[in-house]
Amino acid sequence: MAEIVAVADPDDPRIAAYRNVRDRDLAGGHGGRFVAEGETVLAVALTAGRFRMESLLVAENRVAALEPLFAAHDLPVFVAPMAVMEAIVGFPIHRGVLGVGLRGTPADPAALLAARPPLVVGLSGIANHDNVGGIFRNAAAFGARAVLIDGATCDPLYRKALRVSVGGVLKVPFARVPDTLAMVDLLAAADYAVLGLSPRGARRLDEIPRDRPAALLLGTEGPGLSDAVMAATETVRIDMAGGFDSLNVATTSGIALYELARGRTVG
Repeated sequence: MAEIVAVADPDDPRIAAYRNVRDRDLAGGHGGRFVAEGETVLAVALTAGRFRMESLLVAENRVAALEPLFAAHDLPVFVAPMAVMEAIVGFPIHRGVLGVGLRGTPADPAALLAARPPLVVGLSGIANHDNVGGIFRNAAAFGARAVLIDGATCDPLYRKALRVSVGGVLKVPFARVPDTLAMVDLLAAADYAVLGLSPRGARRLDEIPRDRPAALLLGTEGPGLSDAVMAATETVRIDMAGGFDSLNVATTSGIALYELARGRTVG
């Protein structure tokens, strides 16, 4: 059962993990922890089971409404007046609830692929947290069961990426690989159809056979996938109206994953 702990002092040492959240986000100062924000994200965090939640911090005026979310979980729930909570975290908390989770041991990419998920997403150099969060949200929605991220892609457990994903980051397993070409090699060795998505792609997405597991590789907006990655993959495209060949990468991921999920058992 959850333990309710009243907090009246922003300097209370028990809530040190929540202090100045925004500054610590920017500095990467949470160490082996991450911060989740909002009722929907925390509902996923507490039920998906991929990461252990260490504690919650809840505004006093939201405890009654949020109690069904945390009541059955064995963790401390720090409760503070809204003014104290905002002094702790360093900015207005409109949602009135934060949680600290433990990152644990990073997942092994080969182990993720050994389970043969039929649909995988690969992220190459995507440094925008909103885009990473949006892609994870789409991956969860369309049944992708693994996401591989290269060394240049930002942290999916960064608070903003996690919030934009609506908990998708906590639902879809992910693992980091050193670079995108290493990702391609790993996927090819596991007998995946490795699809490099680009306006320059040689084939339409709807032309791709459904007889093999597929991995959709997405590059950062603007440069997209490198020539070396394009040369190492089966290149695909989404046809668009003439004179405009650029979609937001998170939007693109939703269209592409919907198409690739058709005819596959990905639930």
